[in-house]
Amino acid sequence: MASEPTAQADAADRAIDSVSVLSEDSRRRMFTFVRRAGRAVTRDEAAASVGISRKLAAFHLDKLVEAGLLRARYERPGGMRKVGRQPKVYEPTDAQITVSIPDRRHELLADLLLDAVLTEGADENAAQAAMRTAEQRGRQSGAAAREEIRPGRLGPERGLTACERLLDQYGYEPVRETPTRLRLRNCPFHPLAGKAPELVCGMNRAFLGGYLDGLGVTGIEAVLAPQPGECCVRLHQSERDREGGTAQDR
Repeated sequence: MASEPTAQADAADRAIDSVSVLSEDSRRRMFTFVRRAGRAVTRDEAAASVGISRKLAAFHLDKLVEAGLLRARYERPGGMRKVGRQPKVYEPTDAQITVSIPDRRHELLADLLLDAVLTEGADENAAQAAMRTAEQRGRQSGAAAREEIRPGRLGPERGLTACERLLDQYGYEPVRETPTRLRLRNCPFHPLAGKAPELVCGMNRAFLGGYLDGLGVTGIEAVLAPQPGECCVRLHQSERDREGGTAQDR
């Protein structure tokens, strides 16, 4: 079973592929025609909508089907029954395309805030509920990743190696500055983090801290270390481990 970040990365790849498919003008115009038709469309109708041959239209329509933007089936238009093979018709799927460079995960932030609102306890305020929800989600994501990769013991260095691959799939663009320090070059929650940095950055740190716990990484902590144009959180060896001289996994 694919982990959440892997699934998200796969979805991003599919979105880029879909956008690439729509880069051809006739194909894009036919896709728009089919979406606005409100019914299944034949190849002849699609071809006429952009003024190309039926054969060329079939090629473009099948490319849109391969990309998951349209689905095809055989059906007699208008429900009429006639002798002979039913024509192939096309209609839009429920696919939604979102491509952002650099990667943004506003839907994750929105989902966390919604959970916080729905589960806010009598003994906490909205911000506390948001931090709790972010930490819990991070812990769940880390535990799911651990179950998937089964890494064994994860001290500081091996732990960051595991995080480097997984957080890249979340869009953080991690950079290994030292064996025990990971810098996150991209903020998946930008530009919303700039509007409410205390809340969003706090949730980000809580999410990543929970992720480390769920993944089972020891000797590494998520700390706030804001840098312009980068993620506000950095992962590095905990102060206690630095003082104890446990920089190496053992």
